Amino acid sequence: MIKIIMHGCGGKMGQVVAEIVANDDACQIVAGIDPRVPEASFPVFPTPADCNVAADVIIDFSTAIAVPALLEFSKTKNIPVVVCTTALNDETTALLQETSNSVAVLKSANMSIGVNLLLDLVQKAAQVLYDANFDIELVEKHHNQKIDAPSGTAMALANAINDAMDQQFHYVYDRSQTNEKRDRKEIGIHAVRGGNIVGDHDVIFAGRDEVIELSHRATSREVFAVGAVKAAKYLAFKGPGLYSMKDVLA
Repeated sequence: MIKIIMHGCGGKMGQVVAEIVANDDACQIVAGIDPRVPEASFPVFPTPADCNVAADVIIDFSTAIAVPALLEFSKTKNIPVVVCTTALNDETTALLQETSNSVAVLKSANMSIGVNLLLDLVQKAAQVLYDANFDIELVEKHHNQKIDAPSGTAMALANAINDAMDQQFHYVYDRSQTNEKRDRKEIGIHAVRGGNIVGDHDVIFAGRDEVIELSHRATSREVFAVGAVKAAKYLAFKGPGLYSMKDVLA
């Protein structure tokens, strides 16, 4: 039985993860960490420093500002951690990399299995279509409560394409300030916010007289929770290192 600490257990994603784990005989949540200290079927602590429960792995769905303290806790207690929180700044990203030298850390911009497959598909498409004079645009849509824009997933898709194409591209987020035609070596990235859209991502390859779109639609938060639990099972008992969902799927 894999013992999990849920960081951010009071949030929407934390609650969905708890529901998934409750129906999984292979793992259980033994503690939660959340400053709101919600009622739960497991003990909940306001900060990582207050948590004294032993565990095999941590799942994090919190806020960017809360991640540094969690990484310190993970390192001190030698507990692998799955970091699902996005919009991390450069300092926290560097800390995450440093922490992975001492303990297993898994970081992904999106925990959905489908999105992680899409990352591979867009790379293959770009390698074929760019040389055939296709332009590349990304459109992401999320609910009206999402703070960061563009989404971490949109940036991961753009970066995946750029990695496959030897960093040829630059990113354009807003064309309203310039009056000039599109550059061949740009990827346009556009964010839409409205309603309760869970998460839509479209990668558009637009050529002469034809358009190819690779899309992913999340219709519930459960797809991210399922991926996070799958990642936690993979990461528990792993040695130090920086892992990704690509490792999980492999």
